[in-house]
Amino acid sequence: MGGRQMLKRLFAPAVLAGAAALAVLAAGSLAKSPVLAAAVQSGAHAEIAPWGIDLTARDPALKPGDDFYRYANSHWLASHEIPADRTRWGSFDELQERSLQQLRGILEGLPKDASPGSNGQKLNDYYQAYLDTAAVDRLGLTPARAGLDAIAAARTPADIARLMGRQELRLTAPLELLTTSDERDPDHYMVTITQSGLGLPDRDYYLKDEPVYKELREKYAAHIERLLKLAGDSDAAAGAKSIVELESQIAAAHWPRAKRRERDLTYNPHTREELASFAPGLPWPALLAGAGLETQPRFIVRESDAVQKLAVLFNEVTVQRWQTYLRYHYLVGNADVLPKAFDDEVFDFYGRTLHGQQEQRARWKRAVRAVDQGLGEAAGELYVKRYFPPSSRQQMLELVENLRAAYRQRIEHLPWMGADTRKLALQKLAAFHPKIGYPDKWRDYSALEVKPGDAFGNVSRAVAFEWQREVKRLGGPTDRGEWGMTPQTINAYYNPTFNEVVFPAAILQAPFFDPNADAAVNYGAIGGVIGHEMGHGFDDQGAKSDARGVLRNWWQPADEQAFHQRVDRLDGQYASFEPLPGLKVNGRLTLGENIGDLGGVSVAYEAYHRSLRGAAAPVLDGLTGDQRFFLSWAQVWREKQRDEDLRSQVTSNPHSPAKFRVNGVVRNVDAWYPAFNVQPGEKLYLPPEERVHIW
Repeated sequence: MGGRQMLKRLFAPAVLAGAAALAVLAAGSLAKSPVLAAAVQSGAHAEIAPWGIDLTARDPALKPGDDFYRYANSHWLASHEIPADRTRWGSFDELQERSLQQLRGILEGLPKDASPGSNGQKLNDYYQAYLDTAAVDRLGLTPARAGLDAIAAARTPADIARLMGRQELRLTAPLELLTTSDERDPDHYMVTITQSGLGLPDRDYYLKDEPVYKELREKYAAHIERLLKLAGDSDAAAGAKSIVELESQIAAAHWPRAKRRERDLTYNPHTREELASFAPGLPWPALLAGAGLETQPRFIVRESDAVQKLAVLFNEVTVQRWQTYLRYHYLVGNADVLPKAFDDEVFDFYGRTLHGQQEQRARWKRAVRAVDQGLGEAAGELYVKRYFPPSSRQQMLELVENLRAAYRQRIEHLPWMGADTRKLALQKLAAFHPKIGYPDKWRDYSALEVKPGDAFGNVSRAVAFEWQREVKRLGGPTDRGEWGMTPQTINAYYNPTFNEVVFPAAILQAPFFDPNADAAVNYGAIGGVIGHEMGHGFDDQGAKSDARGVLRNWWQPADEQAFHQRVDRLDGQYASFEPLPGLKVNGRLTLGENIGDLGGVSVAYEAYHRSLRGAAAPVLDGLTGDQRFFLSWAQVWREKQRDEDLRSQVTSNPHSPAKFRVNGVVRNVDAWYPAFNVQPGEKLYLPPEERVHIW
């Protein structure tokens, strides 16, 4: 990912379009946009007939006030199964499958005689080489031999540190180096040093004593042993035991994920010279030289005392133990382009055991994803030309502006915010920069060499190309036109250091957005998504940056206290949800996403009513406009998920499970109660004084 910004994603960063886009942005709200108003109100030819809501998914026999998520989706949940090659299945996954099919058609339709060095030649050779598993099997470990030999040749701690810095090896190591825009100086790039080094999803998998985690650790050790045996290790059992013990020590040093969200705690600048005294024990010059950062003058350390503990651990562990650890992670990191036995073993543990995925995905799907990772914008340029009409971009810009107007009105009337903070909040809102569909300038891949029949080398060179691209721009101005996702990605994000909201082309289709759907449906779906991403600018972490994206406290103390009182109440609500027996949602880890959801739905609801321009919403198939709005939000989040994957998400992901992204939100939105006649005594009912209203 170029720039590797701290992106706040929806589901888990120039001028946008020249003078024409600026004219649209200046035009203001949807009330001034008859084109979009007519499109979203027409109801003609909606992709989900008749006007955008799946009427067959509901179960009217259920009380909306007891479980709105199941009320909206019960029949869909009962009639759908998770495909064997998936860990979950829902609206996002359906669109992802469509995107994969579309990209497959593009890649397989490329001319075979494209000129050498062109994007067409590189896309075709990258895709075809990845598909050619016969060639991958025939080559065996030969392509990986240079990396394995380099690990085997290490003799000193400095040798190990230098290997840890080499990005093209695709290693997991105790420390990770990233390039980002500087949170206190967003006009310049910075190198960030952050904790890493675990093969399991989170520190809890190593540190918790519950039987489920003990069993997973045993299965992890057995997997490591099998993989090392495949590579010819003579004492794979001892190596596996050593790796699990070492990673348990690494996990003990790590900060919990909820603490890692705190942006004011994770901005700790150090000069290159200071690193040695700040965290002695680690050969910093060798680590930085391995990454090509030996002349970088300044770094940001995210988890200060964790990095210090990891440096101590690095010095205490023998070179031989580090070699075994790096050897395993090198094989895992490159397994997709190694012979089938390696690929299957890694899938068996990381896919089947950890996440419940029953079958490996078809090779062509994985090849498309590999192209997306290595040549994403080259593929995206072709995707946009075929599947994203300019009219969708303009309509989305107009929707963003209507959401901005609704946010403005709500901030102007917040009862808990004082005038000084309100003024700066409105300045930040006005400075929000929307990016819709695709970048205005496509990435230049001319320096990336892609060879036919060399799947392993192509992936390694793509990783090295991206890292070198990022390193070369250190010290220069940030590129605010750059994107952190490809156009074919089913997702969206907010980037706090650029104060921008970004919506790739692929998510701008039904059920999220349909230009022919009912207005309430579009506002409940893509309107809620837009509001969610804008809301990240005002969540508990995004609110720590000002209009320019500078990390600083711009709040008056009384307003900050009032904000956190509301935020803490939302934390408490979500912390009571229990997705699996004995496993509750981490309210603090998921707080930013929950604030985004609540603010997004609240503001999208107001924007929907603004779009009506005083007219009454029509009743369609017996459903009022408000009912259609909330049903639309509920249906875009419908999802079936395997228990193993759900456990991993709750433990390590800042997003709440889908059910709670619906039920946890609507019970705090006043308009939901009369829309579905929700009464005291029903399970989701909250008395008015207990409902959380933030933005």
